[in-house]
Amino acid sequence: MALLELDQVHKHFGGLAAVNGVNVRADDGEILAIVGPNGAGKSTLLKLIVGLETPTRGAIRFAGQEITQAPPHRVRQMGIAMVQQTPRHFASMTALENVALGALFGRAGAHRQEEQALELAGEALSFVGLADRRHDLVGHLNLHEQRFLELARAIAGGPRLLALDEVMAGLNDTELEASIAIIRAIRDQFNMTIIWVEHVMKAVMSLAERVVVLDFGTILTEGLPAEVMRHPAVVKAYLGQEMNHA
Repeated sequence: MALLELDQVHKHFGGLAAVNGVNVRADDGEILAIVGPNGAGKSTLLKLIVGLETPTRGAIRFAGQEITQAPPHRVRQMGIAMVQQTPRHFASMTALENVALGALFGRAGAHRQEEQALELAGEALSFVGLADRRHDLVGHLNLHEQRFLELARAIAGGPRLLALDEVMAGLNDTELEASIAIIRAIRDQFNMTIIWVEHVMKAVMSLAERVVVLDFGTILTEGLPAEVMRHPAVVKAYLGQEMNHA
């Protein structure tokens, strides 16, 4: 069953069509990867889903409700969270306090108080392996830890859908494997749908269940990862050579 549906979604910036008539669905509990060259419209598509940008035309539906014109805070309350490539934190606050904000301002209906939010934040930090850093200021965490902190803040709010924007960029092999494991665990433990923009093909091939390829704002192809990565148009437009599924 589709949790998220984009129907003929367009986004124009002046005369530039960053997203051009995209139809995408994400099923309940699915890990969907969106890949494509730089400038293909991938990040813009995520911003349209979470309300950071508004479509020029088209419709976006989440859990059967239209969210096309909904502002970001309303989208968040409905159950969609986003983690961006560059972590965004409150530098003067501890890791625990940052994640507690995600719990306080997460999905509507939880009616969380500060004490409960701190408890949920502690659980989320433990889930991503940062329990021992809970009282550290965010500035004391490295990039990998800050991205895990962002994941903790997102899941503390209890979303149904998690949008990830290149969260594995710049990681070493050990950090990459840890990130893959955490994202898989988030989906499995919380039955969360994940839409994930990524350039690291090793991670995409390991984790994604379905892949959508964007090129110049339009969908080039979609399907199972191994099939998509061998598609002649994908090889020509993006990869340059065929990839073997490891």
